[in-house]
Amino acid sequence: MEETLTRETQTPARARPRGSRDPIGWARANLFNGWFNSLLTILILALLVWIVPPFIRWAISDAVFGAATPDECKAASGACWAVVTEKYRLILFGRYPFEEQWRPLFGIVALVGMALLSCDRRFWGWQLLVIWALGLGIFFVLMGGGVLGLSPVRTNLWGGLPLTLMLAFIGIAAAFPIAILLALGRRSKLPIISALSVGYIELIRGVPLITLLFMGSFMLPLFMPTGVDIDAILRAQVAIIMFAAAYLAEVIRGGLQALPKGQHEAAAALGLGYWQTQGLIILPQALKITIPPIVNTFIGLFKDTSLVAIVSLTDLVLATRQALGDPEWRQFFIEAYLFIMVIYWVFCFFMSKYSQHLERSLATDRRS
Repeated sequence: MEETLTRETQTPARARPRGSRDPIGWARANLFNGWFNSLLTILILALLVWIVPPFIRWAISDAVFGAATPDECKAASGACWAVVTEKYRLILFGRYPFEEQWRPLFGIVALVGMALLSCDRRFWGWQLLVIWALGLGIFFVLMGGGVLGLSPVRTNLWGGLPLTLMLAFIGIAAAFPIAILLALGRRSKLPIISALSVGYIELIRGVPLITLLFMGSFMLPLFMPTGVDIDAILRAQVAIIMFAAAYLAEVIRGGLQALPKGQHEAAAALGLGYWQTQGLIILPQALKITIPPIVNTFIGLFKDTSLVAIVSLTDLVLATRQALGDPEWRQFFIEAYLFIMVIYWVFCFFMSKYSQHLERSLATDRRS
C-alpha cells in the first residue's frame, strides 16, 4: 500500500524541451519557423557575407598598424591605423600641454574609477558622496594644477576624452536630483510650484541643446556685469545639466504616475508625512520601474556632449577633427572616427549592460 502511494505521489520528471540544446532545433524554432522568417534569415545572412569579409580584409588583413608614414598607408589597400598611433595623444587630450598629458590620463582613471565604484550598491549611501568628492577633487587638481607643485593649466586648454567624461558625469550626477524635484513639483498640489515646474520642463524640452549652449556661451556674457567672466566650460556644463534635468523629470514623472494610488493611501495610514512617503515608498518604486528610460537618457546625454564642439570646446570629436587638420593624415579620417566611435560605444554599452544588471538585481517582485 505504501509503495503504491509513493509511486502515485512521485512527480514525473519533466521532459527537456525539444531543441533547447540542439543547434539545429534552435535554428528551426527561431530562424526558420515560417516562410517569412526563413526568407528574412537568408537575406540577413547574405548581407553579412557580402559586408563582413571585405570589412575584415580592410580593417585587419590589409591594414597598416603601428608606426608608419602616410606614404606607406597610401600604398596599402586596407585601413591606416597608423593615424591613431600618430595622433592618439591629440585625439584623447586635445590641446593640453604635451609634457603634462600624464595628468589628464590619471584624471580619466579617477573619473572612471569613481563611476565604477558608484555602480557597486554597497557604496550607495554617504560613502557615495565621499567617492564623488574624492574623484572630482583629484580630477580638478590634476587638470587645473596650481597646487602640489603642478603647473597651472587654463581651462581653454582642456579637451579630448577628459572633457567629455567630465561634462557627462557631472551632468548626470547634478541633473538627477534636480529632475526628481521637478517631477515631484509637477505633481504637486500647490499651483505655484506645479506651474513653475511645468514651465521649466516645457521650456527646456521645447528647444534643442544647441540653443542652450549658444545662450550660455554667447548671450549670457552680454548680461553679466563688467569684469565678471564665467568660464566657458562651466557655462556649457550648466546648459547640459538644465537640459538633462528636464528630460529626466518627465521620465521620473512617468514612474510616479505608474504607481497605484494604494501606495499613497497605505503610507498615509501608517502616519507617514509627504517626504517620508516619497523617500521611503514612492520614489524607490518609481525609480526602479524607470531604470531603462533613465539609463537611455544617460546614454543620450553622454553622446550629446559632442555638441559642445559647436561652442569651441575641444571635446573628443573636435579634438579628432583638429588632429585631422594635418594634410598628410587628413584622408584617413575614417580610421580616426572609428577609433572614437569605439570609445563612445564602450561607455554606452557598459551603461546599457549595467542597466540590465540593475533591473535583474532589483526585480524582487518577480522572484519565486
